[in-house]
Amino acid sequence: MKNIKLIEVPSEIGAGTRGASLGVDAIKIAALDFMSNFFVHFPSEKIEVENNLLFEPIKSPYAKRIQGMVTMYERVSKAVSDSINGHFFPVVLSGDHSTAGGTIAGIKMANPKSKLGVIWIDAHADLHTPYTTPTGNMHGMSLATAIGEDNEECKVHDVDEKTSRLWDQLKNIGKIYPKVLPEDVVFISLRDYEVEEKSLIEKYGIKVITTSEVRRNGAESVSRKVIRYLSDCTDIYVSFDVDSLDSTISKGTGTPVSNGLKEREVEDLISKFMQNRKVCCFEITEVNPTLDKENLMAEIAFNILQRSVNILMMN
Repeated sequence: MKNIKLIEVPSEIGAGTRGASLGVDAIKIAALDFMSNFFVHFPSEKIEVENNLLFEPIKSPYAKRIQGMVTMYERVSKAVSDSINGHFFPVVLSGDHSTAGGTIAGIKMANPKSKLGVIWIDAHADLHTPYTTPTGNMHGMSLATAIGEDNEECKVHDVDEKTSRLWDQLKNIGKIYPKVLPEDVVFISLRDYEVEEKSLIEKYGIKVITTSEVRRNGAESVSRKVIRYLSDCTDIYVSFDVDSLDSTISKGTGTPVSNGLKEREVEDLISKFMQNRKVCCFEITEVNPTLDKENLMAEIAFNILQRSVNILMMN
């Protein structure tokens, strides 16, 4: 039986829309509404955040609040690696997706020799860099920090020296670079990305499993295919951004996109992944109750969280 530890990261300095820092509490409210005492059962750690930076002027337009991001990566990576070293399975509940780069760093710091696979269930690729970003929002860059990519060949911005130095720091957190090889990344339900990201996906031949493939072949078949594809990996991290769900249900998130997965499809898929012993960390991110009606997004996230953790406990 796995020992679960909840790591709460109510940070939203990487997002473009305000409110994701309230996502973790919204999931807890959903648990209460379902009369569940889920959150009493597990040890949890709440990471100190840098959300005060939201009130300050932006110094680096192509990597907004990157100085706070370095701090967050350091804190999150330490919490995750300490949990794994303490024989816990970290379940990370984060505000926006930017700190996932810190989660990945923490997994690698705990097992530097591991070959880490990443299952990225998300409408977006999050492969932008300060050199290519259309928004400067760092929740669109977390995977680029993990694979250690600048994407200079698609460069659209000249980035100032300080930003560039901080960006290098993010890629090198934990003194491991790169943390993940592009061929060990699988996107699920990816459907909204820019040409600069597309160029990286094509350059490295990154695996993409579309919404329609999940619908056509079912969770069992898709999960088997993904695990087989990552068979060389010793550890696997599953990152679930709620905007992978279809925009008709995922209103309570900053960047909803149509043609996404149904709640049951995501739940079944993640449940299948959780049965695999190589999975060493699970993250849920981008719930934003300020954009939602009746806390629906958090309720869906809680259902997926609870079912996933139940399966981890049984394994």
